[in-house]
This record gives sequence, structure tokens and C-alpha cells, in this order.
Amino acid sequence: MTSAPLLRVRDLGVDFSTSQGAVQAVSGVSFDVRAGECLAVVGESGSGKTQVLLACLGLLASNGTARGSALFADRELIGAGERSLNAVRGTGIGLLTQDPLSSLTPHLRIETLLTEGLLDRGLATRAAARERALQALRDVEIADPESRLRQYPHELSGGMRQRVALAAALMCGPQLLFADEPTTALDVSVQARVLELLALVRSRGVGMLLVTHDLGVVAGLADRVAVMYSGRIVETATTDELFRAPKHPYTAALLAAVPRLHGVAQSRLVGIAGDPPQPSARPPGCAFAPRCGRAVDRCSDSRPELTASAEVSPLTTAQGDSMDGRAWPITAVACHRPLQDRAEIA
Repeated sequence: MTSAPLLRVRDLGVDFSTSQGAVQAVSGVSFDVRAGECLAVVGESGSGKTQVLLACLGLLASNGTARGSALFADRELIGAGERSLNAVRGTGIGLLTQDPLSSLTPHLRIETLLTEGLLDRGLATRAAARERALQALRDVEIADPESRLRQYPHELSGGMRQRVALAAALMCGPQLLFADEPTTALDVSVQARVLELLALVRSRGVGMLLVTHDLGVVAGLADRVAVMYSGRIVETATTDELFRAPKHPYTAALLAAVPRLHGVAQSRLVGIAGDPPQPSARPPGCAFAPRCGRAVDRCSDSRPELTASAEVSPLTTAQGDSMDGRAWPITAVACHRPLQDRAEIA
């Protein structure tokens, strides 16, 4: 892709003040998202995925602080005031969360939830906003939209609530959609339909930053993947390349843990031994080293930096879209002993 990125994140960090002192939840995260492109951020729970989204939107908890840079359409989001952020939320960047029952205000009717963004910003009359809400429900394939507008969130099924939440996120015509675990707790058929709707959104030129732990969702929707572990990106690649030949042992372990319906039968799923380190007690070297079968002394002593893979040029994105004058690499890994071939992965 040669277009300039919609969102350009560089060296993003998130810290939380606690009774035990400052805790670093995210460190040194950098990526780009372009129009019509989907970047998936994957990793275990607690890896910092959701905090990246919240930091960009200024929605961290009261004890959280973001640092670094997140440029959306040349507007700096990190450290911006509420007025500036409100000009971006909804109209520039839409947010679809994993729990629509919580994100949809329970005492408001669906019509109010869908139209309030347009009305508060003066983007439409009440009649025009209502007509737009009806069309938004049709777009996400909700039957009888007239009656749905009069209902409350708790009167809808889980899949229908998620589609309403998607309609709400797109009501003000954002250029970029943040989707945080959008298919969690949905049954397989509903999940498939939500993914089809998200793919339709992308086809209209909307960029997407997808946070998920579901690699099946990644395979079906994402163009590129950033793998997070313990607050850092440890690998980034195109989706095809990541699934074909992961470089980081953690990525390979995640892929090995995915259930398969074909190939050699396994009696049990392959798990990842151990647990991720607590953010307040990360080891000085690679955070994955205590769980990694390839770790050597250097892995425990020295933290590896995210480095572009030798076979992929770092100049594969638009020129001059990184702070040091290089384009941000599409394929990179943070590992002292990256995997080289399928034999090592197996």
C-alpha cells in the first residue's frame, strides 16, 4: 500500500500508577493503519492490546498515562484535550467493544443510542438522524428496524446487540474503526455474520485496528498482524507470512495452540507452559524467555529489539512515514534466536 497512514503510532507507552508504584503496561509500540486495511493486534490476555486502543482515544483509566505519539490524519492524539479528542471520537475513529451490553447505555432506546452522536455534533436534523439510524440497522441486517429503534439493549439478543453496536460505531462516518474483540461470546454463525459485516466496512475504505485473541478471526479478516507479548510487539508480518512462517517462538506457540480439523490428529491441544510475567516484575531480557524452549543465556540478560527481517525491505510502506525517515517495516521480529524454517517450528 502506498497511501499515507490514517493512524501512525510511534513508541507508544502506557503506565499505571498503583499503590506499589508505577506499572508499565505498554512499551515502545509502533504501527501504521491505512485506509481499507485491517491490522490485527493479537496476544494473550494482559498483553496490552486493549490499552493501545484506549490510549489512542484518551480513554485510559484515571490512573493511566500515555506517552509517545499517535497521529490520526496529522492530529496528535496522545496528550490532546477532551475537545480535540471529541472531534475525533466517532467522526474520525469509531469504537466497537467486546461487550455491547456494557457499551450500549442500558436505559436509552436504540434510536437514542444511534442518533445522539449526530445530534450532539449538529451533523443532522432529528428526522435525518432517525432515517440514517434506520438505514444503519438495515446495513447490519437487522430485521424490522422501525420496531428495533423503540427497544432497549437488553431486549435484543447478543448477536443483535453487537450489530447495533457496529451500526453505532459507524453512524458518524469514521475513517477508522477500532474493533476490540468484536466476536467474543458470539456463537459461530453470528460470529461469521459479524465478520462478513466488518469485511464489508473495509471494502468501503474504512481502516480497521482489530484487537483479538482469535487467530481464526485474524486469518479471515486481517491484512497484517502485530503480535504483542507483555506490553511489547514481538513480531509483525503480513497475515499470510505470519501463518506460513512465524519468526518468534511465541507466535509459533500461539499458532500451535489453535485447534485444527485436518492434518495429523492430536489427542490434546498444545499449550504454552508457564504464565506471562506480571507487568511490575518483568525479567531484564526477553519477557518470553522463561517460557521459551529456545532461550539461551543472552535471552535472559538482554532484551531483543524489534528488527526488520533481512528478507523484507523496511521501505515497503509509504516514504517518510516514520520519525527516523524510514518507512515502518511490515515484517519484523524481536528475538535473539528467531525461527528460520518450518522444521524448527514443528
